[in-house]
Amino acid sequence: MKLLHRHITASVASTCLAAVGVLTFVIMLANVMKDLLGYLLAGQLALDTFVRLVALLAPFAFSFSLPMGMLTGVLLVLGRMSADREITAIRASGMSVAGISAPILFLAVGGAALSTWINFYAMPYARVAYHRELADAVRTNPLSFIVPKTFIREFPGRVIYVGDKRGEILRDFWIWETDGQGRVRRSARAETGRLAYDEANNKLILTLEHVQVEARDDKDPENFAELRGAASSDRATFDLPLSKLTGAQTVNVKMKWLNFDQLLAEWRRLGQPDPKLPTPERERLRVRVQTVIQEKFATGFSVIAFALMAIPLGIKVSRKETSANLGIAVALALSYYFMTVVVGWFDNKPDFRPDLLMWIPNIGFQALGAWMFYKVDRQ
Repeated sequence: MKLLHRHITASVASTCLAAVGVLTFVIMLANVMKDLLGYLLAGQLALDTFVRLVALLAPFAFSFSLPMGMLTGVLLVLGRMSADREITAIRASGMSVAGISAPILFLAVGGAALSTWINFYAMPYARVAYHRELADAVRTNPLSFIVPKTFIREFPGRVIYVGDKRGEILRDFWIWETDGQGRVRRSARAETGRLAYDEANNKLILTLEHVQVEARDDKDPENFAELRGAASSDRATFDLPLSKLTGAQTVNVKMKWLNFDQLLAEWRRLGQPDPKLPTPERERLRVRVQTVIQEKFATGFSVIAFALMAIPLGIKVSRKETSANLGIAVALALSYYFMTVVVGWFDNKPDFRPDLLMWIPNIGFQALGAWMFYKVDRQ
């Protein structure tokens, strides 16, 4: 029996590690494409900074990939063993499904402990460090926001085009000011200009020379018959705030980025009367802190819920095909996270106790897994 348990433990552990690695890579790649690739291609991130930022994404990715990796690994291993009739041979020797599952559940408990630690400590630290380093890296090279021969749309309400850029000197410069619907209200063109960074106010200052400005009717910008004519000027100055692009000078730390000690301190603080904060608002915020704490615990313990679901399902489906088992794992994981999102809709409704509702997906998966476990063990 010990030899069999070692075999199952080694097979499940190696497969789960591989699944966690693949899923972590996919999640990290999506975040790199969304958050970092544009900065890297624009030259705003040095290669060593980019590598550090990618490494800081790992704990965030692990918080999702660990439960899904356990689910995928168990399904792959037990599905293959069941298809090869290994499960049938083991049960014929007198071992129950519970005996087969013991090493898997042991791994699941360890995975749950690791996932909970990541959710409460590693992930919060990495998220805060990631956003601070990204904001600092972008601020150290603010002039790189202006990329030649590119329509730059990152500045709210402005579209910019520069034909050539040499250091702070710009040539063939165009700027369009748009309304809330993206319609051009005013435009300006300059032969040359100069770009400077105002660090105190976190903004770019454009000083243009030989400028031609065209204004349109504010109420009907698309009515070209109402053009106010082109005005020329020897010099004009435009401010381009960077706060929307780089964030404020200090990173706004979200509640989910707080570690366990910080969340507990915040929960205790909100439990004390505060004359600056009305009681209903204070209670709402306190329940929100409780919800974040319970969500982190529930996500950690979802490793056990996924394992309990995957064991009877892996035995039942009896498939060797990796793609089929991966499809089942993805479907189950998506349904779990969809239930979590639905519970999150009650985040601002403390009367519904969203902190306790966070456990519904776990309880549902564990109950369904236990029922399937019972049915498979009786076959």
